[in-house]
Amino acid sequence: MDGPSYAQSSLEPQCSSKGCRAEATWQLLWNNPKLHTPEYRKTWLACDDHRPTLGQFLDVRGFLREVTPFGAASDAPIS
Repeated sequence: MDGPSYAQSSLEPQCSSKGCRAEATWQLLWNNPKLHTPEYRKTWLACDDHRPTLGQFLDVRGFLREVTPFGAASDAPIS
């Protein structure tokens, strides 16, 4: 059998946009100030195509704190 199995590919970091299975290349760090302490961060991953729309969704709500390149699963904080 050629290529990764389904189990292996499902472990690869993917974009958080609904229905998107593209490789994650960005991490959007955010928090909801009504629910979280100021230093707490949640992470959404994004592909190049969905980084602007996911970022805008968070930004208009005042949740977006930082956008950084995503290199590997070990780069993302656990939240």
